[in-house]
Amino acid sequence: MKNKKYYLFEMQPTSLNIISILILFVVVIFTVLLGKFSIIFDNYGISLILMLPYLVLHEILHSVAYVIHGADFKNITYGAHMEKGILCCLCKQNITKKNILISLVYPLIFIGIFTYVIGILTNCGVLIFLSILNISGCSGDIIMFIALSRLENFEFSEYDNPLAFGLYTKEDLSNKKMFGLKYLGTQDELEKKDLKKVRVSKVSYIYFAIMILVGLLCML
Repeated sequence: MKNKKYYLFEMQPTSLNIISILILFVVVIFTVLLGKFSIIFDNYGISLILMLPYLVLHEILHSVAYVIHGADFKNITYGAHMEKGILCCLCKQNITKKNILISLVYPLIFIGIFTYVIGILTNCGVLIFLSILNISGCSGDIIMFIALSRLENFEFSEYDNPLAFGLYTKEDLSNKKMFGLKYLGTQDELEKKDLKKVRVSKVSYIYFAIMILVGLLCML
């Protein structure tokens, strides 16, 4: 009987950026057709300042879904690696297909689609802006959801690479073609030594400081 292995896949930044731009284009055009796009710029400075906590909330929602559906909070870590263009929430334990699929769509639904609708109904430009930002930023979640929903009988786990994940299964996934994902190989175990609860790169601190400064200047 074939033993289970971790089949490792890595997100491809080029694919993420293409999907993100396409989603952004579609949502912006839809907002223009609704006649709501101009109000986004009414409080642009506030929107820029709130971008950071909103993006952090995105990752927190991932972790909430992980825990609600069976993960142990002690195995969840957070990180900011803006030099790689990502904020991340990593679940460093094996979880079910149901758990990962639900976690992937939590931010898209709750602070993307749901808040976008509220923003449109209340003419809140800040909420519309933040919702559009979050929806376009869900490109990786959407790519993973589509790919993983087509697979059977696997457990999902993340490890010390914030752009990669492992699928623990007996099925040979080495020849599976999944858009936006690059096959890295197999391992019997995943490296999960870096369990620091929050890790923020130096580049990320600089990026966040600039974002807040620009937001403050826009409010003057």
